[in-house]
Parts: sequence; C-alpha cells; structure tokens
Amino acid sequence: MDKLTYLSNADSGYIDSLYQAYKEDPSSIDASWQKFFEGFDFGQTYGGETTAEQTPEHTIKEIKVLNMIHGYRDRGHLFTETNPVRERRKYFPGKELETFGLSDSDMDTVFNAGVEIGLGPAKLRDIRQFIEETYCRSIGAEFRYIRHPEKIKFLQDRMEADRNIPNFPIETKKRILKKLNEAVIFESFLGTKFLGQKRFSLEGGESLIPALDSVIQKGSSLGIEEFVIGMAHRGRLNVLSNIMGKAYKTIFSEFEGKMYEADPETQFGGDVKYHLGFSSDITSQEGKNIHLSLAPNPSHLETVDGVAEGMVRSKIDMKYAGDSSKIAPILIHGDAAVAAQGIVFETIQMSKLDGYKTGGTIHIVINNQVGFTTNYKDGRSSTYCTDIAKVTLSPVFHVNGDDVEALVYAINLAVEYRQKYKTDVFIDLLGYRRYGHNEADEPKFTQPSLYKLIEKHPNTLAIYVDKLIKQGSIDAAYAKTLEKDFRAILQDRLDAAKTVEEISDERPMFAGAWKGLRPAKQSDIGKPVITKVTKTLFLELAKEMNTLPKGKKFFRKITKVYEDRLKMIETDKYDWAMGELMAYATLLNEDYRVRISGQDVQRGTFSHRHAVVTLEDSDETYTPLSKLKGGDKFSIYNSLLSEYAVLAFEYGYASVNPNSLTIWEAQFGDFANGAQIVFDQYISSGETKWKRSNGLVMLLPHGMEGQGPEHSSCRIERYLELSANDNIIVANCTTPANFFHILRRQLHREFRKPLVVATPKSLLRHPKAVSSLADFTQKGFQEILDDTNVTAKSVKRVVLCSGKIYYDLVEKQEADKRKDVALVRVEQLFPIAYDQLEALRKKYAKAEFVWVQEENENMGAWPFYCRKLSGSSLNLRVIARPESGSPATGYMKRHLAQQAEIINKAFEI
Repeated sequence: MDKLTYLSNADSGYIDSLYQAYKEDPSSIDASWQKFFEGFDFGQTYGGETTAEQTPEHTIKEIKVLNMIHGYRDRGHLFTETNPVRERRKYFPGKELETFGLSDSDMDTVFNAGVEIGLGPAKLRDIRQFIEETYCRSIGAEFRYIRHPEKIKFLQDRMEADRNIPNFPIETKKRILKKLNEAVIFESFLGTKFLGQKRFSLEGGESLIPALDSVIQKGSSLGIEEFVIGMAHRGRLNVLSNIMGKAYKTIFSEFEGKMYEADPETQFGGDVKYHLGFSSDITSQEGKNIHLSLAPNPSHLETVDGVAEGMVRSKIDMKYAGDSSKIAPILIHGDAAVAAQGIVFETIQMSKLDGYKTGGTIHIVINNQVGFTTNYKDGRSSTYCTDIAKVTLSPVFHVNGDDVEALVYAINLAVEYRQKYKTDVFIDLLGYRRYGHNEADEPKFTQPSLYKLIEKHPNTLAIYVDKLIKQGSIDAAYAKTLEKDFRAILQDRLDAAKTVEEISDERPMFAGAWKGLRPAKQSDIGKPVITKVTKTLFLELAKEMNTLPKGKKFFRKITKVYEDRLKMIETDKYDWAMGELMAYATLLNEDYRVRISGQDVQRGTFSHRHAVVTLEDSDETYTPLSKLKGGDKFSIYNSLLSEYAVLAFEYGYASVNPNSLTIWEAQFGDFANGAQIVFDQYISSGETKWKRSNGLVMLLPHGMEGQGPEHSSCRIERYLELSANDNIIVANCTTPANFFHILRRQLHREFRKPLVVATPKSLLRHPKAVSSLADFTQKGFQEILDDTNVTAKSVKRVVLCSGKIYYDLVEKQEADKRKDVALVRVEQLFPIAYDQLEALRKKYAKAEFVWVQEENENMGAWPFYCRKLSGSSLNLRVIARPESGSPATGYMKRHLAQQAEIINKAFEI
C-alpha cells in the first residue's frame, strides 16, 4: 500500500492506516515514513492492549504535529495574507497551536514528523514556520479535495519544495517590472488624457498583465503554440494593448471617437472599444511563435466562456489533429460574475465531456471584492468566488495581487498543472477596484469603508519597485526611467492618433481559415447556389449509409429503420431524416467537416435521426456516416442539459472554422429561450458589431400539435425580430429536399450567415412530407414553393403560409377539390424573397392574398411580415389564432378546434 493512497485521505484515521501498512510490510510505504515509525515503540501505541495513559506522551505529540501539517494543507488557505486592502474573515477553529493539541512549550522540541515535509527531524518551531510560509502567506492553495493522489502529491511537493517563495533571476524580475509598469502607467495615462470616459480600468488588479505575460511565456516553453482568451470588459484595453499588441495609437483613436473605415455593403455598426476582439502573433523569449486570440464579448460578462472554449475545440479538431497540448483557453472572470452567472457552471461541466473538452482551461479571476456596488458578502453564499472549481476537482490558488512575484509563481504552476493533467485550474487574483464600476461612478456611495482603505493604498507598481530597490535588484533611477520612457511612447501615439481620420482594421477577418471567403453583398443574398448532386453519387451514398454491417446485433426496430430507408431508394420517396442525413453525407464526401451537438441529437428527440445506433447486447455504438468517404470529419455529440453554454460553444466553434457545417439542435424549439443572450449578442449582431461572420446552423423543432404551451412554438417571431440587413437566415422548410439544399448552401456560398431553421416534429413521418430523387439532383434551394395543383386564372385567393400548416391546408384543398385557392409556401422567411413575391402578385393578379399561420396573431411570422410588407401590392391580412400571452393551449380539444377554424377560414371566400 503506497503513500499516495493515504495522502488523499485527510481524516483522523490517516496515521493509523499508514501504520497498519507499515506493520504488514515496512517496505510498502515511503522511506520517510519508515524512518518516522522506526523511532518509536508503536507496539505499545497501536497494539490495542494498552490505554492512552500508557502511551508515551511524545508519540502522541508526534501524531499531533502530523495532524497540524495536514491541517495546514487542508485549511491553511483560510488564514493567508491574500487580501491586499482589508483583513480577512475569521474562521474557526483557527491555526493556533492549541487547535492541534500543542503549545508554546513544544516549540523547541524536535519531532520526527518533520520528515513529512522534507525537513527530517526538526523543531516544532521550524516545522510550523515551514508550513506557515508554504500555505499561509501570499498564496492560499485549495487542492486537497482532488480525488487523485498523484495530482495532490504533484502540487504538494512543488509547493513545499519552493515554500511559495519565488526565487526569480534578475532578468525575470525586470520583465515582471516592465509589464507591471506598462499596466499601471497605461491606466494612469488614459485616466489623465480621457477624463471621465469609460474604460473599465484594471487599477487594483494590474498584476494581471505580468501574470498573463508569464502564462504565455511559460506555456510556450511547455509546447503551447496558441492561446484563446475570453474576458469581460474590466482590464480589457490593458490586455489588448500590453498582451495582445494592439496599437496604442488605435486605442487612442477609439477614445478620440474616430470610426473604422466604412463599408456600406457590410452594414458595419461597430461596438464600444472595451468589447472588441483581436488576434496577433508574438515571439516568446525562447524565440517560439505564439498566436493569441481575444474573443469579442458583449456586456453580458461570462457569455464569452462557451464561445472561447468552442474556438479552442474547433482549432484542436481542425488545426492540431486532436492535440490539446498545443492550444489553451484562458478565461478571465470577475469575482461577482464567476460566482453568480450560471453559464460558468454550464461551461465548467463541459470541460471533461468528449464533445467539448479542450485539455483544461486556465481561469483567472480578477477579484475586486465588489460586484458593481454589491459587497462580496451579498454576492455569493460560498466561501470563495472560485468554489465552482470544486465541481471538476480543479485546484485553486488564491493570490495577493500586490505580490506580483507570488502571482507569477502560482500561475506558472497552474499552466504546468494544466499541461500535465489536462484539467482546469483557477487563479483567484485578490485585488481591488480603485474606482467605481466605471470611471464616472462613485463607489463611496455604497462602500465607504472599503474605499477609505483603497484611497490610502499604494499601487502595485510602487509596492514592487520598493521591494526590488530594497533587494538591491534595481535602483530608483531605473524605475523612474522605465516610467518616463513608457509615458513618452504613449504620448507619441496619442499625438499620432489625433491626426487619424478613420481607423484601419488591424485584424482582417478573411485570413487564415477564412481565406477565400468574403463579406456578403446585398446582391448576393438572392442568388441561386448550386447545391444539387449527381444521381450516381446520391444513390451510392444512400445505399452505403443505410446498409448495416452483418455480424452485429442491432435492435429490431433500428434494423427496420435502416431497411425502410433502403426501400425509399426503390420507391423514390425520401423522408426528412434521409434528406438531412444525405446533406451530411454529400458534404463529407466533399471534404467538409460536419459537427452536430445538442440534447439527444444522436438518436434525435423524436427518434427520427438514428445517426448513431447502439448494439442490443452491449454499449457498443455504430455511426454509419463515419464509415463513408470523409467520415472521419463527422462528429455528433449528445450534449449536457444546457442550451446557453452549448450554443455559445458551437458559435465559437463555427467562428474559427467556416468549412465546417456546425449545427446546434434544441430538444424542443422553445428551449432556445435559455440561450437567448447568445442569439441577441453574438448570432444576430456579431457581424454588425465586430465584422465577424459565422455560419452556425440552429435547428429548432416547431409546430402546433397540441403538446401544450412549452413544446409548440420555437418563437419564430423572436428570430425575425432580430433580422435586419441580411444578418441571418430564418427558414421553415416543408420538404426534405429543401432542407437538404439549405444545409448544403451554408458551405457552398462564398460568405457565411447564421441559419435558424424551424424544424418539424409530426412532419418527420408525414406521408406527404417526402421528396423524390429529382428534387435532390436537379434542383436547388427554393425560397418560395408555389402551388402546382392550381391554374393561376382560376385562383381567387392566394394563401401564403409557412411550415407544418401547409399540410393541413393541402389536405383540405384536396378533400374539397378547391382549385380557387392557391397554397404558397414561404420556405425562407428571411431574407424576404421580394422579387418572388412580386412575381406571385403578377401571376395571381386577380386574387386576394392572405397570410395564414397556426401561431397566435401576435406571434409567428405575421408581426414581421405585416411590418415589412405594409403598403405593398399584396395588401395582406391574417388568419391565425387569437392573440395570447401563451404560445399554445394546453387542451387538445381546444387546440383541434382552433386549428380547424384556421383551416376553414383559409378557404372561406
């Protein structure tokens, strides 16, 4: 039984268990423990026949000293000197000698327990000083809850060997000073030159900059070639300039109110400077190239977490052949946000899942000890803002932000841990916020006591300069020259910025993986795209994909599904699942990547997809698409029960790989409500705000089928409300072939746009919702499907509709043999096919036009179309369910009555 087994066990039986192993076989335990046990008559102590009174007092004290060592390892973080501006809360029991049954009279007694920390037999005074310096100074470490003895030993050995007292060479100290000088003077310069302007300064947490610099340098030496950073607004400008290398001149130009070069074709609207993203290439001190990316982020704080993780995973798959050791995500949080925002929990829960893992994330919390105006005591229930780390058993280092060397030491250890164990690690950077939430805010209104302390507190640069001077590492003149020279650089860049008329984009979008693509022009949107495939290829793939291997025992129902799909080839009637899967098969054949994720997507919520099938007598799975040509680029993952973080992840994934058909499917369309921030802040507006294109596809099951308010509507109206300037595509396809073509169109254009599809539920197996081979091989996507069952001169009414209701209408049309009502399907709701609508108006010149939908009048596509077509020659009116605050009734009888009324009204002329 080795020592590692016991190091993960901090209960009172630790020593007893270890001794039992020693009695059975002394060689089975660590040599230092053998030496410890050899010094005493433990037969008397542990024999079971003696009383406590007979046990030698010193032996009992030895155990108490060991308990003290383990106590510091477990709880030492509660008693650290990590808060730079105020005293920490008190925790009981404390770390007094009496807590462990010891006293001052024992301080000069030699204890063999010193072997546990590598001192050998040592005085209690020295043992205590050792563990105090290791666990209770500027770094507080939490890691003993990790259920992996080797990981505990790695951290424990490293920390106790170094005693958390960094011993950096003078060159490293000067680099730390240089980066800290840049961080502090940059903020001071902005505050002086742009008085009152919002910048969300880093003042109070400037040690973040030398810490990030060190992570990048250390990571590079450990094989990391690329970092993707996600962060909110606090300190973002400092990171952009002093880590990413964004030109000071450009940042100053933004402060001066200069605009980026306009392009009327792209409808670029811009964003505030502390939301913008950036990317750059730098060279490490060792001469290695490192690529840095900072993801753009709105004011919605932690929303970027999933986006950054998706970007990293996409590059792992696309660029690094699955090797996560070459790229790492860094997420920078605020203390209030990391403790309170649910997406943090969702993202952390993704960290070890096959579909989403990125090899471990380096989390840095800029801990201001206040959220907007809320005191930390009112901002969370947990002891620390980082207690979320315990969900994934990730180590946490709480560090005093004023001790910049301790921070650099801790973060270097963190990146080593990440590279070695491929798991998350957290740095809790304890600082303060020198000003209010923004520079125009007055923090004293709500935090008078705290801000009295902050006003008197010297900045981190002054503290570090004083420390280096006392050490003799530098003199005062060196520090003053460093500051003077950097201020001169900033002033020069500001002077240059004042002469700038328009800002040039330093970060071109269509480079790297996006090379060959371009922004969409208004004239591009309605152009037909060739998405058809040859009959030979279609049939070959259809047969290959649906022929299950012999010798494997599949469920009978699964076998029948695949047999029925093969019969579709014979009958020339392909259902929705076949149309969808054939889109993936043909794209894979063309060497595109296909990635699908969402809740239960492998089988499909409605058991229609069966892209992955499980064998009957085992958990072995079989994925037909992966067996095709290009199948190694097919991935489909059942996600955790999250919408917000998973959609953000897939957006990030698609943002760096435009040659992947990246799909997120909601279990039911209305579940996308939980990810509305991603739709609002990224999907619909990212191109307008940041010039960042994205081709993500979102499948949202939709249809009024009497399932109640929550599983009927995907809220099409919300996505149409977000639609403007051809920013996204919103569709509600009614045929498998049209769905096939719209999916393929995503990758066959020279530009990328997000696609929202209201996908069917009951139509998945509707006998009329089928397509022929010719629909796949001779046509392309059709924005509008005209009625082929009527002649124009006989038509008195044209019903414009979208989605499932068409099949209810056509049933009525055929049953009543109505040739005077034309049923026209609007398959692409946005961008609106104005030319095709106008052509219909001319074709059916004598007919009235009505919009018919199964959604309530205040929902669905009608509010959007009513506004967009107001005053047009169509002169539309609507037939729909009455306005309602709920998407659907919960009573089937009422649902059926409402549906029948809509259908009947559609034919009442």
